[in-house]
Amino acid sequence: MSWLYLAALVVSLGCMVLLDRRFRLFLFADARRGALVLAVGVAFFLLWDLVAIGLGFYGRGQGEALSGVELLPHLPVEELVFITFLCYLTMVLYGLVTRFFVRVPEEGR
Repeated sequence: MSWLYLAALVVSLGCMVLLDRRFRLFLFADARRGALVLAVGVAFFLLWDLVAIGLGFYGRGQGEALSGVELLPHLPVEELVFITFLCYLTMVLYGLVTRFFVRVPEEGR
């Protein structure tokens, strides 16, 4: 039983938090709205996974890097952390792109 994959996900998630904190891109820009968006995204993809598991489309894989801890049958703890990381990464990237690369027209023109 190894915790390598989970550790990599947690480190990556921590890096996104630091980037978000530094530039105030998502949660640190508007904590209430950001937390709501993140929760909805995680809930959506978790429901997606549960439906797929229930229909038999996939199950828990076997790998040396996995912890072996399951939240539910065929749903490893790494999947929940990955979903959270994926949603958070997407919103931080969205904040980054809109802040630094999208030109907003000035009012009154």
